[in-house]
Amino acid sequence: MSIWEKDGFYICTEKQYLDLPLIHQFLSEKSYWVPGIKFEVVKKSIENSSICFGVYEGSPVEGNGKQIGFARAVSDFCRFGWIMDVFILDEFRGRGLSKWLMEIITEQSNLKDAVKLMLATNDAHGLYNQYGFKTIENRDLYMERKL
Repeated sequence: MSIWEKDGFYICTEKQYLDLPLIHQFLSEKSYWVPGIKFEVVKKSIENSSICFGVYEGSPVEGNGKQIGFARAVSDFCRFGWIMDVFILDEFRGRGLSKWLMEIITEQSNLKDAVKLMLATNDAHGLYNQYGFKTIENRDLYMERKL
């Protein structure tokens, strides 16, 4: 388990502290990328993710942490990682927590050594540019399969 603290906020990679109903509610009701996603799909995606980052007001380990943000990644931790489902609850935005989360993910977590990290966004290019993310070069190389 990894845990970081800053000004009474915590980021923790221990999945047992994640508030699955809160994550599901945000993703299904407020995200543009998976509106209406089923709870069981969120649960399974978290269980099968390589690493998850819960953002908390208060310490989740001490039992007084309220989850206020989240991110997860699928990765081999050396060659590739895909970051997804990144959010901070509306009432906690504007405090630098998204920047801190991305700093932890890209510079301090097990993902820091991955040669290639990728993500997709409609509206947060400015945030992710600060952490080295750029528009994909050679887009013709990439393919996808959707069900």
